[in-house]
Amino acid sequence: MNDRETPIRVVIADDQPLLRHSLAAVINANPDMTVAGEAGTGDEVVRLSAELRPDVVLMDIRMPGTDGIAATRHIMAHAGIGSVKVIVLTMFELDEYVRAALQAGASGFLLKDSHPEKLLDAIRRTHQGESLFAPKVLTRLIEAYIAQPSGAKPASLDGLTERETEVLTLVGRGLSNDEIAARLTISIKTVKTHIGNLLSKLQARDRAHLVIAAYEGNLVRSTR
Repeated sequence: MNDRETPIRVVIADDQPLLRHSLAAVINANPDMTVAGEAGTGDEVVRLSAELRPDVVLMDIRMPGTDGIAATRHIMAHAGIGSVKVIVLTMFELDEYVRAALQAGASGFLLKDSHPEKLLDAIRRTHQGESLFAPKVLTRLIEAYIAQPSGAKPASLDGLTERETEVLTLVGRGLSNDEIAARLTISIKTVKTHIGNLLSKLQARDRAHLVIAAYEGNLVRSTR
């Protein structure tokens, strides 16, 4: 069960009923999460998110009318929805979708051919405040952002402590909070404290931007 001892409430948005029902069956088979609603269009998922205030939304990109990127943007801008997290699901790993999902405020980006356990892990980790991107997608995201011309200089890492630099390096390699705690032999609470400090010092919006900072600071490098 999650930290609140109540199921993680999930809304599924996809224009294919069969896929929605399949995802719902996988999710509802786990006692720590439940499907709160299903939507077949972008407009419907925006409405359901405002009405149901789920913890996590699984968002398809290509839907009739308002697409998943625009729907994510609407949800993130809705003051009454609160702390809902969006995981974008798609068959595509094109850079334009990766960038757009991140810019819209998505907390995760997974391919639809991911194993069900990967999806369940993504829901749990995203609900706990982590950003989760499929490895192939993460690589493309980083390379796309670094290749983009920008007038702004990368955030300086000079003000980071040695431990914060270690944590940022492991975040950049895609490790979860649990994995970072085990690697550095520190508590989960301490990891979260370091990540909070990193977000503040680097003026990063979320964990995905910390990954970008790690690459820009040459703490980690792409393997491609």
